[in-house]
Amino acid sequence: MTISYNWLKDYLECDLSPEAIAEALTSIGLEVDSLEQVEEIPGGLAGVIVAEVVECVEHPDSDHLHITKLNTGEGDLLQVVCGAPNVAAGQKVLLATVGTVLGEDFKIKKSKIRGVESFGMICAEDELGIGESHDGIMVLEPEAVPGTPAKDYLKLSTDTIFVIGLTPNRVDGASHFGVAQDLAAYLQTNGLGGELHFPSVDSFAEGDGEAVPVEVVSADGAPRYMGITIKDVKIVPSPEWLQKRLQAIGLRPINNVVDITNFILHETGQPLHAFDLDKIKGGKVVVRKAQEGEKFVTLDGVERTLSSEDLMICNAQEPMCIAGVFGGLESGITEGTTSMFLESAYFNPVSVRKTSKRHTLKTDASFRFERGANPSMVPYAGMRAALLIQELAGGTIVGKVQEFYPEKIAKKRIELDYGRMESLIGKALGKETIEGILN
Repeated sequence: MTISYNWLKDYLECDLSPEAIAEALTSIGLEVDSLEQVEEIPGGLAGVIVAEVVECVEHPDSDHLHITKLNTGEGDLLQVVCGAPNVAAGQKVLLATVGTVLGEDFKIKKSKIRGVESFGMICAEDELGIGESHDGIMVLEPEAVPGTPAKDYLKLSTDTIFVIGLTPNRVDGASHFGVAQDLAAYLQTNGLGGELHFPSVDSFAEGDGEAVPVEVVSADGAPRYMGITIKDVKIVPSPEWLQKRLQAIGLRPINNVVDITNFILHETGQPLHAFDLDKIKGGKVVVRKAQEGEKFVTLDGVERTLSSEDLMICNAQEPMCIAGVFGGLESGITEGTTSMFLESAYFNPVSVRKTSKRHTLKTDASFRFERGANPSMVPYAGMRAALLIQELAGGTIVGKVQEFYPEKIAKKRIELDYGRMESLIGKALGKETIEGILN
């Protein structure tokens, strides 16, 4: 399980260093196997600074090169030969100084270009790895201060990733919410702050019109199932903040809607699935067991032979998704999607585990469902995702939330004997401390 330090602090008031948090997590049963530093741009553009072009003249032996003198904030002007067509005196630019390594192995060296010494390189966006433009050098705002490291001027982010070795009984630690809650208990008990702030979904509201109806035939496999119909969505790339969150934990951004479902999965621990509304034949969603021998093509393009024990999310005519495990090739979100059905559900752990093993499919969703996801998270995750879809994809919620939840899943009750607990621990913590940690 990978947890982002920056992401974790979105929900948790904490001033501890990443190293101190790793030690705390290990002490409370979420063993940190390793810490990994992640930079938005590998190397953090070390050696690249803001500079001011004080002089710019044509090179005497070239019809396209210029000789520039740069103010780097350190007194003497620095001479750099530049071939960009847009370089001019008075500009603020990004300068890679001698010794800087750009990309994987391009090292900036002192050089002599057609007889003129050059002590660095004025950079274009693509040379810095922050864009694709190579039409000319990158010209900064006039307020940029010479000598400022590029990392600070561009506000490049750095993050620390905790790689947690989750044991099968700790699915509560398979999300940023879960880790934040456990860490909050440690921090509050030790007087180190640890206030939690989870995003509100109070602004969620049902809409007008008719939502896609849901029929749950196999209630044993889906004790709780919720669906939200959303129209008028626009599928575009996700905003930078969302892409960075996913990239930090090793996920590749796809589009705004798919990225939101992945974000919510790693935020709350609740898997979601988004269906293209136009692919829901017959205009309804049916949760049922597959027919023995039925064929189904999953998202990876593989045709699979289903068992009568496999729980499927179907339309009125055919399966669309292996419940809690893997989506279908034909029903997912594409660039042409304009309306969608958002699924948030609690699936039977045993059913998911058997199906996952039968088809040798291990996914982020099956990992959580087969260990027992939190059924009480179903509505929150669905509403949180719907609000983000409204914000980032312009969607409109249609009709009422469709929910199947005939019998409330009771929370487990565990009896604790304080005396026996303290005897096992080997230390008298006191009833107040124990209850505080559990709360």
